[in-house]
Amino acid sequence: QAFFYLLLCIPWGSSCPRSCQCTERAGAKAVLCSSRHLEEIPKDIPKDAVFLKLDANSITKIPSNAFRHLSHLEELDLSKNAIEKIDRAAFKGVAAGLRTLDLSSNRIRSIPKEALLALNAKLRLANNPWHCECALQEVLWEARLDPDSVQDITCHTAPREEYVGKPLLQVLDAGVNFCSVRQRTTDVAMFITMFGWFAMVIVYVICYVRHNQEDTCKHVEYLKSLPSTQGHAE
Repeated sequence: QAFFYLLLCIPWGSSCPRSCQCTERAGAKAVLCSSRHLEEIPKDIPKDAVFLKLDANSITKIPSNAFRHLSHLEELDLSKNAIEKIDRAAFKGVAAGLRTLDLSSNRIRSIPKEALLALNAKLRLANNPWHCECALQEVLWEARLDPDSVQDITCHTAPREEYVGKPLLQVLDAGVNFCSVRQRTTDVAMFITMFGWFAMVIVYVICYVRHNQEDTCKHVEYLKSLPSTQGHAE
């Protein structure tokens, strides 16, 4: 009987990661893993987690399907980590339900636009060493960014030195279009490639004609060297 009462005292809900603290907020489960010296995302986060705080850790990468099993997740805080790489499918499985995603104060230089444009969440991307390029521009125009943090999305590096240190929004408002720059670069590369192939074809044709001319000349000289039919008849 004592053993039976002991079982009643054990929570039957999903377990909490050892390095985290799990609480309830108005009936929704919150998983708090802030400042736990984590170097990667815990794999045993409860499936019914609605709020997940992983801020102030040492996480460096968000791999594909990192949160796929968390179908109830609405708020995700990954700020103040050391994140450098985010895979294209990093937020697959939570894109539809996620309401806020905080990636501020990391080491993110670039991010696949596919990873963010599928999200409906409000994004915080401030205070990262961004390389201003077309993909980041597309994220800025199409994603739902937190208006309070947009001005802190700054160009750490850029195609031109004059953009470095400036807010990306300010650069774009000045008329700069990083995507058109990339398009021009692509067009030039295609032109050079086509010109190279065309030059190779011309060289091949010239070599082929010269080779045939040489063979023809040799054949004519050979025919000239043969005794004539009239000479045999005499």
